Parts: sequence; structure tokens; C-alpha cells
Amino acid sequence: MIDYMIPILLLAISLPALRRKENLYGLLLEGTQQGLHILSSILPALILLLTAVHMLRASGAAEIISDVLAPVFSFFGIPPETALLVLIRPISGSAALAVGAELMASYGVDSRIGRTAAVMLGSTETTFYTVSVYFSAAGVSRTRYAIPAALFGDFVGFFMASLSVKLFF
Repeated sequence: MIDYMIPILLLAISLPALRRKENLYGLLLEGTQQGLHILSSILPALILLLTAVHMLRASGAAEIISDVLAPVFSFFGIPPETALLVLIRPISGSAALAVGAELMASYGVDSRIGRTAAVMLGSTETTFYTVSVYFSAAGVSRTRYAIPAALFGDFVGFFMASLSVKLFF
């Protein structure tokens, strides 16, 4: 059944337009043009974010920052080993997945650090990526309180991930 999901989905989308005798090809073309316009507006922000994350990791600055912040993480009960993940996650999901995979490979998937990393990855967001993509697509240039509120939400997610792993595992 799963092999037929895409053809069934395409048919389910196409039938109402065909029933109303609309130009299905024209509608698909219009949607594609809108998608490309959105892509062209968010592509510079994506390139900038991915480049910044790569430079941060390659220069060693991310590790220095995480070493400096380790006492703060310990104070909140967050394993200091996850500091790099906490720093990278709001910026880049793919870099955060790489850091999470490294943590799980180093400490094991069933370790407290591995489980905490997994829960952190699942309960937080790539804040700057999301804000840049959605605000750019909507034409919003002043984010005002969105970024501080989102970063606070990320902190709560990181803290609760650590606390949840402590309590339930």
C-alpha cells in the first residue's frame, strides 16, 4: 500500500481541480513559480547560516565556547558534554544532528548523555533558521521579541530534556 501513496496523493489533489474544470497544469506552474520566488528570497540567509556554523566548528571556537560555558550548564543540571549541541542546535539542524551523533558514538546511545542529546534534538528547534526562513518568506524585517522568546523556549527545551532524562531514565 505504501508504494501507491504518492500516486494516490497526486490523484486526490488533481481530481477536485479536474472536476471544477480548472487548468491543473497552470495551477501547478503558478505554485512552482511562487515556490521558486520564496526560495530565492531565503537562499542567502540559508547560505549565510550554514557557512557560519561550518566556520564556528572548523575554527575550534565552538569547543572553546562550550568549555567556558560548562559551569553554567552544570548549574542548570544540563550535562556539560552537551554544551556544543546546545550552542549549535538553534543555528543548524544538520550540524546539531552531527554533534548529537558524535555524542552518542562517544558515550553510547543508552548513556545519560546520549539520551539527553536525543531528547534535546527532538524537543528544540533550529531557531535562527526558522526565523530567517519564515520571516524572510513573509517579508518581516524586524523580529522584535521573536528571537529572544524563541531562544528562551529552546533553553526551556534543553533544560527539560535534561531533567526528563534524569527523572525517567
